Amino acid sequence: MPRYRFDNFILSPRRRLLVRDGRELPLIPRYFDLLVFLVERRHEAVHRREIFDRVWSDVVVSDSALSQAIRTLRRTLGEDPREPRFIRTVSRHGYRFVFSDVIEEDDDDAWPRRAPDAQPEVPGGIAAHDPFEPLLDRVTRTETDEEDRREAAELLHGLGTAETLRRLGDRPGHAAARALLRDTRWDSARAADVPLLGSPAPLAVSLELIAFRLRRAGRAIAVRWVSAATGGGVAGMLAGAAGGFLLTAVPGSTEPMAVIPVLAVIGGVCGALGGAGVGAGLSVAEAVARSMRGIALIAGAALGGALVGSAVQWLARWSLLALVGVHMKTGGGLEGLIIGTGAGLGYAIGTSQVEGGLAAPRGGQRLRAAALTALLCGVGALSLTLAGRPLVGGTLHGIARQARGSQITLTPLARLIGEPDFGPVSQRLLGTAEGAVFGFGLALGLTRRPSSRTSHETLTER
Repeated sequence: MPRYRFDNFILSPRRRLLVRDGRELPLIPRYFDLLVFLVERRHEAVHRREIFDRVWSDVVVSDSALSQAIRTLRRTLGEDPREPRFIRTVSRHGYRFVFSDVIEEDDDDAWPRRAPDAQPEVPGGIAAHDPFEPLLDRVTRTETDEEDRREAAELLHGLGTAETLRRLGDRPGHAAARALLRDTRWDSARAADVPLLGSPAPLAVSLELIAFRLRRAGRAIAVRWVSAATGGGVAGMLAGAAGGFLLTAVPGSTEPMAVIPVLAVIGGVCGALGGAGVGAGLSVAEAVARSMRGIALIAGAALGGALVGSAVQWLARWSLLALVGVHMKTGGGLEGLIIGTGAGLGYAIGTSQVEGGLAAPRGGQRLRAAALTALLCGVGALSLTLAGRPLVGGTLHGIARQARGSQITLTPLARLIGEPDFGPVSQRLLGTAEGAVFGFGLALGLTRRPSSRTSHETLTER
């Protein structure tokens, strides 16, 4: 693996070091990977699609993530973006490393002597006697451009996070400034922790932080929400169709073939509604939380499932009574809470290695995440049936027994299992299968990576 020399810099992919005049320049891992990628491909302009697929291959991030990364690299290399010496923006395409005299050499054991760590450099144009105040003024001006305030926050981390927070105090605009400092600490190699508890206004800072992250990830959240609902819907439709086919194929069954599309539609609608609720909770929680990601995912999925389940429960009871005169207790809120909790826990465990965006694992990692989500959703469904709370299949069977003239009952499936009627064993097996299939489809839909061409082709030049 070679290393690269350009100007007074040495870039070592093997050692993961960027050095200038013997002094290491810290970069977070993804930004370091981006610089290496641009240097490796320095003879051509690299399209944004390729950058996202290479540097952010396991996550979905907002379009502004690349702009922020380029801005940080330019600042680290000490160049003016208006007159780039190293990284040039190629209009409507991407970026190119343009420094002409790059020396590629073997990365052997010989290495320049490391100079003592120096104090962080004072950003250009800022008074050396007090570099904090101009930046604090920029980061607290809520009426100015957010990207300008974000850059000021990154520079303040470079000067010293603790001193920045001490000087910030409770001056006007401090809540939004603290939120930006906390958000940008993940993208600043020198940043220290920015605690919420103990700040002058923890609730206000938390709300500002949530608003920042939702704005930056809004489009990605919407895409994932639709994918999660689609995944749950497709899984429910396939499960319903399979159940209908078994009903008609069991020896001695008198169920008409029409039950197959009917159950497919019912399963698809229920799966899509469940996927929309749980998927919305997961997507928002993943975009908002980084330091407590697992807890946020479980809470978000449980809340989303409970809200949608409660709404469906109310609508189903009213519809049954108004349309067919059947008064029957149907599940919804508690079922959504339990299944959502299982989905959140499985998804959190399955994507625990992912950082810096909305998880989009590939290949075996994606199947692992889907399998874990399916397993824990199945466990949640089993616990519900053990408590005597039927899911979709059990509810349909109960409605069919109360409604006159219904042609759909699940007794043939129970006989296939070995029970004379749709009893406890049948309910538990069917409920567990429903939960597992829903969890698998939900996770596959949620982790679907949008097409790079459609996701990043319309990025604006920054």
